[in-house]
Amino acid sequence: MSHATATGRALSTGDRFGLMFMMIAGAALTVGTVVAAVARIVDVLTAESVQVLAEFVDTPALAPIGVDGADVAVELDTAVLTVSDLPVASLWSIVIQQVLMVAAVLTVVVCLLLLSRSVLRDRVFSRTNTRLVTTAGLTAILGAAAYPFFGNMAANGAFAALSDGTFNNVLMSVDLASLLMLGFVAALASTVFTVGDRLQRETEGLV
Repeated sequence: MSHATATGRALSTGDRFGLMFMMIAGAALTVGTVVAAVARIVDVLTAESVQVLAEFVDTPALAPIGVDGADVAVELDTAVLTVSDLPVASLWSIVIQQVLMVAAVLTVVVCLLLLSRSVLRDRVFSRTNTRLVTTAGLTAILGAAAYPFFGNMAANGAFAALSDGTFNNVLMSVDLASLLMLGFVAALASTVFTVGDRLQRETEGLV
């Protein structure tokens, strides 16, 4: 029995429609990401004031959540800062952040689209597919690490502009748990395709 016949039986009509739907969703995600990134860049470079997401550590604040709107002391975790004189370095950090996000999403989606096309053509395990899976995984990890890095750079510039350098809140935060989980999934997928490709070549060599 040929590999194409076996794979064809493994992919039912429902599987194929599901895979094609995921391909369409991936393309839509890419378009949405590009549109959002372009809008953000245009806003950053043309607006009089820029909104920047910032993270805080042990920072007290007052929130009107008491009786009749009375202020209550809370600990600030995240907030959106509106800055009219954001430093040039911070502006470009946001631009780079958006460009990297688009590049990462585009690379991952293209790799998965090519992989899906190969599967639809009854070719699941191959060296090309293994490279596509590995590239998508590594790109996702790098993108997940770079995006908050440049966001933190922009936030630190916003703090400096608002406080004239008197508020020290230099914070570089990365969701380590999510990054490790993403790395685990990427490594597992790459291993599965590597082993599958090797077993397939060994099996075809016996036919």
